[in-house]
Amino acid sequence: MMSSGCFLRRMPKHRPLNDDALQLVARRFAVLAEPMRLRLIQALFEGERNVTELVEATEGTQANVSRHLQTLTAAHILARRKEGLQVFYRISDPTIPKLCELVCGSLEKSLTRQVGHLAAD
Repeated sequence: MMSSGCFLRRMPKHRPLNDDALQLVARRFAVLAEPMRLRLIQALFEGERNVTELVEATEGTQANVSRHLQTLTAAHILARRKEGLQVFYRISDPTIPKLCELVCGSLEKSLTRQVGHLAAD
């Protein structure tokens, strides 16, 4: 088991954020705190898709998917382009896949440990 002192030494040093910056960070996480938005982002990991493809991939309704796409675009997480009558979306923030990988990897390790503890009991 790792001691807390060792853990703290491994953490990168960052300057504390001011209140305005913390508000921005909180808003970013709030946008990402919606499961349908995460489904949409996940559906875009392999590249650009149009709205119809995203509705099918997420099994959402057209209205619901469009509303969430608008929120993600307004937050500059996604970008959109129009081609004729179709609108295509892609991930525009390169930190999003990294963030998802980090969070998902952490959750996977935690769940694996929990399963290991249950099996040992």
